[in-house]
Amino acid sequence: MKTQLTFAFLFLISFNLAAQQTIQLDGKTSPPATLKDIAWLAGDWVGQAFGGETQEFWAPPLGDSMMGAFKLVSNGKVEFYELCQIREENGSLILRLKHFHGDLKGWETKDETVDFRLVKMEKDAAYFEGFTVRRISKNKINMYVMIGEEGRESEVEFNYTRSGKR
Repeated sequence: MKTQLTFAFLFLISFNLAAQQTIQLDGKTSPPATLKDIAWLAGDWVGQAFGGETQEFWAPPLGDSMMGAFKLVSNGKVEFYELCQIREENGSLILRLKHFHGDLKGWETKDETVDFRLVKMEKDAAYFEGFTVRRISKNKINMYVMIGEEGRESEVEFNYTRSGKR
């Protein structure tokens, strides 16, 4: 609970009032897409958010998915992790993730995931429900995520630079 309160507090401090980048599917069917359309996301990315340092890694497409991981470190301690996938399903893409505290105890129940269905695909952007990934350049990406309770959601921007470590 303490970590979730810290997360909420850090979110309020880092809230960005830029134009909203996320969109919703509104009951429509996800458009056709394959992993080739978002393969540019593969890499090791670093940035800052929620008052700490962030790391995000995406493996290249293999099989029917891309595997990803996220970590937030504040004051030298891991606040939380995310294990992620972008998967080809029903001729389109879906982004799924699970959250874990710094000790790897899960936030969601055993079989629960947070799912973001694809809304729209562009050459340098993927719009999932409440989660947008935009390629700025070969070495920069931005992610925009809606967080919070329904009716009180806010968009958070993550600015990443490709890490030179891999």
